[in-house]
Amino acid sequence: MLFATLEHILTHISFSTISIVITIHLITLLVRELRGLHDSSEKGMIATFFSITGFLVSRWISSGHFPLSNLYESLIFLSWALYILHTIPKIQNSKNDLSAITTPSTILTQGFATSGLLTEMHQSTILVPALQSQWLMMHVSMMLLSYATLLCGSLLSAALLIIRFRKNFDFFAILFSEIEYFYAKRSALKSTSFTSFPNYYKYQLTERLDSWSYRVISLGFTLLTIGILCGAVWANEAWGSYWNWDPKETWAFITWTIFAIYLHSRTNPNWKGTNSAFVASIGFLIIWICYFGINLLGIGLHSYGSFTLPSK
Repeated sequence: MLFATLEHILTHISFSTISIVITIHLITLLVRELRGLHDSSEKGMIATFFSITGFLVSRWISSGHFPLSNLYESLIFLSWALYILHTIPKIQNSKNDLSAITTPSTILTQGFATSGLLTEMHQSTILVPALQSQWLMMHVSMMLLSYATLLCGSLLSAALLIIRFRKNFDFFAILFSEIEYFYAKRSALKSTSFTSFPNYYKYQLTERLDSWSYRVISLGFTLLTIGILCGAVWANEAWGSYWNWDPKETWAFITWTIFAIYLHSRTNPNWKGTNSAFVASIGFLIIWICYFGINLLGIGLHSYGSFTLPSK
């Protein structure tokens, strides 16, 4: 009872905090005079991270197994993984283009986990025999980390495509915190070279998005490969075969293939940029089919991954 109350409090704190964070983030982008609030939003993200971490640790202690046994727990873990991605640019002291993706993604994931699922699905359950293995933590955590990473990389590619084919650049300059763009824009209004100015900043942003997308997807692809290999070893222990071509495994392979095509296309200068970003954008839909869509069917060897049963 104590752990259940603690988990309830932590999930609501994290969701409330991330809601405040995204509100502050929008205000600081739209109102330049309030840029000082940016530090508050970052502190809010840290508070969200510790709240989610506390939830996962509490659930782990109370259930006796790593909290990845059902859809609710996997969504909470997914939002935790999105925060990890949020911190990557800070480690490298780079411009945080990922924050425009990770912050809304975190609030949507948390919102669906806490409000979109039935209350009964929030309860920790006894693991089915196939899940009672040390491979649960390794395989499922790697798969969810790869999903979070690949989703962010795909969204960056989708943003690149939209910016390249959209004439009005201002909204995306705001979204990705291109504050210097607006400062320069004011100066360029007095200049005869204004016609070339927007194209420069548009090109600069798309190149940065392309670079970040490639790096993030490369990391996600590596994690996905490790996750699939761990799953194959686990499947051999549980079912006597490394691969069974059930729906979950089939779509995991399709996901792996799509992003392998993306990475291969990057080696061709003619495909680098718009064409490769289009492939990555397709991957965004494929990931959701693999992670979420298959659970709707509730069939195959991963049938306990449906909305009403514990998942792998």
